[in-house]
Amino acid sequence: MAGKTNWSKSSWQNFTALQQPNWPDREEHRSALATLAELPPLVFAGEIRDLKRQLAMAAKGEAFLLQGGDCAESFSLCTAPVVRELLKVILQMTVILGYAGGKPVVKVGRIAGQYAKPRSADTEMVNGVELPSYRGDMVNSSEATPAARRPDPQRMVRGYFLACATMNILRAFTTGGYAALERVHAWNNEFVKSSPQGQMYDKLARNIDQAINFMRVVGLDTNVPQLTQASFFTSHEALLLGYEEALTRQDSTTGNWYDCSAHMLWIGERTRQVDGAHVEFLRGVNNPIGVKIGPNHDIDDVKRLVNALNPENEPGKLTLIARFGIKKIAEGLTPLVRALKGEGFNLVWSCDPMHGNTYTSASGLKTRNFINILEEIRAFFEIHWQEGTVPGGVHFEMTGADVTECVGGGRDIVDQELSQRYLTMCDPRLNAEQSLELAFQIAELLREK
Repeated sequence: MAGKTNWSKSSWQNFTALQQPNWPDREEHRSALATLAELPPLVFAGEIRDLKRQLAMAAKGEAFLLQGGDCAESFSLCTAPVVRELLKVILQMTVILGYAGGKPVVKVGRIAGQYAKPRSADTEMVNGVELPSYRGDMVNSSEATPAARRPDPQRMVRGYFLACATMNILRAFTTGGYAALERVHAWNNEFVKSSPQGQMYDKLARNIDQAINFMRVVGLDTNVPQLTQASFFTSHEALLLGYEEALTRQDSTTGNWYDCSAHMLWIGERTRQVDGAHVEFLRGVNNPIGVKIGPNHDIDDVKRLVNALNPENEPGKLTLIARFGIKKIAEGLTPLVRALKGEGFNLVWSCDPMHGNTYTSASGLKTRNFINILEEIRAFFEIHWQEGTVPGGVHFEMTGADVTECVGGGRDIVDQELSQRYLTMCDPRLNAEQSLELAFQIAELLREK
């Protein structure tokens, strides 16, 4: 599978495609994809190339990747306030990592397309009734009835339009003044302000205000894009290959193919088979690609995966997202980093400290412990320092809402409090306060090297 030989945007159909819904009406499915193929792109080739350039900096340690957002987006929560609150906490984390950590931050949201999710089985038992598994709002509804769980291809079309609306909101907020650094105080969430993290953030914001004011005093122009706008990119797991193919377009200026559903796509643990359809599809598009790697990997398979997805060894093209869990990261990540360094691969190494640390609490809710998340991040940095490689980024499931889904953090959320505001559609997310606390801790790590 070297290079892009024998690749087309539909060549994945000749390979085994895991995690695809059982669409009951094939003609209905074909019609929905034909509609999508005629719609405008959600993102543009020039933006994708810009992200790749920024990720190339992260691969060299000259920038840091911050990727975060919902585990699974909900159609019902595609509103300006929800998008704004997530963007707000990412902008806050960016200020902390950039100002306190001393690194430019590459901002990538799990947003505007994270509407599908993999499942361990096609069906599940709900209250004693076997139903099709809920595969995300782009496929079916979480409502536990046979009619709601029927995979509906028109949901892909609706998902496109909601992703388009989300992109419009993001572009407005990031270029229309909301993301200007002089608004740094306004980004502090109400429920975070009184916390130690909120107070630390306000102190940092005052320092930034003073720096901007000094620039004005000495006659420097502060009305420049670097201070008044923010570059922000979108990403999602490339799961529904028909949807991804329909939004893949040939760039008129270069002739290259880009998946215009998002700036960056990633392949999950369940679909990263080297001879599988997802790798076949993504090896041919020019987007930056991420791959989730967990403790059950085979090092030789990962090498083949890297060669397939980035045959030209292009910096910024491929991000390996390590998701081991605190108990397995030392024994699992160390030999992998060492082996891939020996091959001379240009990679962005990112840490997903969420998925490997998920467990079911005594109250029966899935959760993650803040301490385990933080310790896995620290272990990730230390392993890369020991091996002489670059800890290039982090990948969080997070929200700007005041949820109680992960235990611990500054407010020390305990098991009994999880049910108070447990709102996730899928996996437990960090709330804004926990996210800021992690940002301050990561900034300390960035300063160490």
